[in-house]
Parts: sequence; C-alpha cells; structure tokens
Amino acid sequence: MGTNFYIKTPNTDTHHIGKRSAAGLYCWNCDLTLCKEGNNKIHLTGLAAHDKKWYSKCPNCDAKQLKESLSESSSGRELGFNKSEPKRKSEVASCSSFTWATEPKFYINLIKTKKTLITDEYDREYSIKEFADVLEECPIRFYGSIGTDFS
Repeated sequence: MGTNFYIKTPNTDTHHIGKRSAAGLYCWNCDLTLCKEGNNKIHLTGLAAHDKKWYSKCPNCDAKQLKESLSESSSGRELGFNKSEPKRKSEVASCSSFTWATEPKFYINLIKTKKTLITDEYDREYSIKEFADVLEECPIRFYGSIGTDFS
C-alpha cells in the first residue's frame, strides 16, 4: 500500500520521484520507529496488537500511542480516508516512509530549471510546498532504490 509521485515536464517526460508508504508507529518526539527490528523491517512486520516485533510505547521516552482514526492516520491516507494536510506529528503516532526513485538533488534541480508538475499516480497535482508537506509526514527515508524502476 502506497502512493507513487512523479515529475511531469512540458514535453511529457515523466520521472518517478518515489513512493510514500504507511510505515507503522513512530515516536515523533524521539525520531524513532517502534519496530523493534528498525527502519529496514517496517514494511516486513505486521502491526497486529499481538505482534511482538513492535514496541507498545516508545522505548526511549515511554510515550504511548495516540489514538488515531483512519481520517488521521498514515495508513488512512494511503487508503483515501485521511484528507487532512500532511504534517509532522508529535508523540507516538503513525508515520509514512518515502522510498526515493530519483536522487533528491535531481528532482529539486528539475523543478527549478523547467516548468514541471508534481503529480501522484492518481493524477492529483502538488505544488512544491505541498510535496514538501507530503515529505514532512515521511520521517523514514530510503535511498537504496534510486535509479531502479519500481512502483
């Protein structure tokens, strides 16, 4: 489950920027995933209450999980229920990750030098600021897929 983002240029070239995905519980105070196996395992472990691979509270500051509905959570955003502006949260709450397909410098330079449009796979358009807001909700970033074709 996730959303792909693209840069479209006037000559209709499309560049895959990357993919946002729901990434489980995160302590926004400590900048720490609650996945016991770390960031690299967040998409490989279940979030069920009985799942022993996730902490029930922050192991660093003891903050407990805030209650989030689908209209507030990162997974709700991927399912289309969360229509609020993406933002950095506080305490323990859901988060998203962002897997870069394009070197961040490349996408920044492309936006600065050409008339471009940022879109997602559902053809929703984003300003540069709106896309920066999307990234605010993605404290976990992956750079290992830069230059590869994925969706």
